[in-house]
Amino acid sequence: MRIVLSIFAFFAFLTPAIAGPENFHAGTAIPEFGQIADVKSEQPIPDGAVFKVRFDVGKGADAGKMNRQLQTVARFINMHVAAGMSEDNIQLAVVLHGKGATDVTRDEYYSTRHEHAQNANAALVEALAAKNVRFYVCGQTAAYYDIDNEDLLPGVKMSLSALTAHAVLNGEGYALNPF
Repeated sequence: MRIVLSIFAFFAFLTPAIAGPENFHAGTAIPEFGQIADVKSEQPIPDGAVFKVRFDVGKGADAGKMNRQLQTVARFINMHVAAGMSEDNIQLAVVLHGKGATDVTRDEYYSTRHEHAQNANAALVEALAAKNVRFYVCGQTAAYYDIDNEDLLPGVKMSLSALTAHAVLNGEGYALNPF
């Protein structure tokens, strides 16, 4: 038994430490949201590159919690600014549907769908909108959940559908982020 434990201890000692949340820090573009890690990237970002990226958000967060997919949008901005990109060259859009659509609604509406909780995403959406991130809610989802245009947070717009929003943004050169 002692031999088995000794072998286990030896290999555990050789196993590299796994990085965790302590390796992440605030970015400079949106310090309150979207923490990033420093990376020694071997894939350079070309000088003058322009990223036009759209994010598809269909999952909603738990009541009163921030939506991780919206945090990813902030992280995208923070990490690319930290890598030397100009904020002017980062053009992002978010298409929300399904339960994700409720995460961009005002507290008056949000609380009726989320156990009377306040929308923890409001400040994040405001910070992203201040960075010119475009938000579109699927009108078909809105009809299903009885979300009116007036229920949406400032900076969030209604689209005919998520399908329409993606088609229009694709035509404008926005690539779909696969995450």
